[in-house]
Amino acid sequence: MRQVDVLVIGSGPAGQRAAIQAAKLGRSVAIVERQTNLGGVCINTGTIPSKALREAILQLTGKRGGLYHETNADIPTDLTIEELVARCQHIIRTEQAVIREHLLKNGVQLLWGNAYFEDEYTVRVIQPTGHEVVRAETIILAVGTVPARPPHIPFDDQRVVDSDSFLRLPRLPKSLLIVGGGVIGAEYACMMNLLGVRVILVEARQRLLDFVDAEISEALQYHMRSADITLRLGEQVSQVQILPCGLVEATLASGKHLRAEALLYCIGRQGATATLGLEKIGLEPDSRGRLQVNERFQTALPHIYAVGDVIGFPALASTSMEQGRLAACYACGEPVDQSCPLFPYGIYTVPEIALVGKTEAQLTAEGVPYEAGVAHYRETARGQLLGDTHGMLKLLIHEETREILGVHAIGTGATELIHIGQLAIAFRATVDYFLKAIFNYPTLAECYKIAALNGSNKLRLLRQEAQMQLRVA
Repeated sequence: MRQVDVLVIGSGPAGQRAAIQAAKLGRSVAIVERQTNLGGVCINTGTIPSKALREAILQLTGKRGGLYHETNADIPTDLTIEELVARCQHIIRTEQAVIREHLLKNGVQLLWGNAYFEDEYTVRVIQPTGHEVVRAETIILAVGTVPARPPHIPFDDQRVVDSDSFLRLPRLPKSLLIVGGGVIGAEYACMMNLLGVRVILVEARQRLLDFVDAEISEALQYHMRSADITLRLGEQVSQVQILPCGLVEATLASGKHLRAEALLYCIGRQGATATLGLEKIGLEPDSRGRLQVNERFQTALPHIYAVGDVIGFPALASTSMEQGRLAACYACGEPVDQSCPLFPYGIYTVPEIALVGKTEAQLTAEGVPYEAGVAHYRETARGQLLGDTHGMLKLLIHEETREILGVHAIGTGATELIHIGQLAIAFRATVDYFLKAIFNYPTLAECYKIAALNGSNKLRLLRQEAQMQLRVA
């Protein structure tokens, strides 16, 4: 029997950080991974492969620089998803090698196989050629999620696929039905459209990405429709079937019938807890396989922690990393300040979207008086140089305190640009900071100054109108 202080199950972003942090605090640590490669969904089937695929497509189509300019790039008609993914394999392999190096450098023991609880402190690691028993005083569950596969959807991983099997499609379909207008669905819709695939996206809600600021979401929908992506919003899929002719047909609740060569189903993900044997130790996941934890990431059993996507919202690689680090600190008795609840979102559609802080809808619901300052990329020399004249950045400013309450962006580099706003909100900066700040020229960061000028002018007009009303009264 192997004995360690801390056993981490799962080597994704949360598991990596938890294992390395515990090792740096002087604990003996082992990490269990059920796949053949380190990195979990993030490195192998999710975040990195999809973003690498996006970059390969932008390069291939000649739209890396000017996303909104017509190009003469010829796309091979026999191109396959596999060939595109192959272009990204060196990135995936490099990331896997970096993770392995960091774990081994910190003395973390690597165990390969499926983890199964024997009791509250003992885990059996089941391997193809046998098994190994590991006992630990602290166990951290970082098992992540898998795509939801409802029984009424006829997945065959050839024509009806999820976000994992999509990357293994034998060929690039000429037409694609995407069910689900969340982050994954919207990203793949944009990518496939760039390759000339006819895309139909079905979403039950009235707009895509309903957690995104409405103006930004509407801008994305405008760009997608302009690129000939068909959006079926407010529609639900009641049935999916593979027709004898080989096409896939989706029947909508409204009675419409949609057909395509392939269907990508991406509604929801399930916590990967089904094979852990949690029933043996009295831990019960919810209906979506997720585990409930307290503010210190402890489950109902205090020495067993859970972090990352398996505990639900916000289910981002960035937040999962921090959760893993914090859980290891708590488990090892290391004093630590809880991380700032303010975190940015990055959505890699084309154009990309980023946001941090409050949306206009949230501020309106909370009764917070605010004004919006807007900057368009076309107002900056950098935007012109990039060929992106449609991008925009919006600051939401408190009418009275002038504090920055939210930042929302769409366009080239939005996921990088957003971090300036993140710092401003975290340190309770006012719009006046951006009025005085000097930004490099030419940069997209100038959008902050332009938006600040726009917002402060609106606030000045509001003050003037209020003063005039007082005089009249």
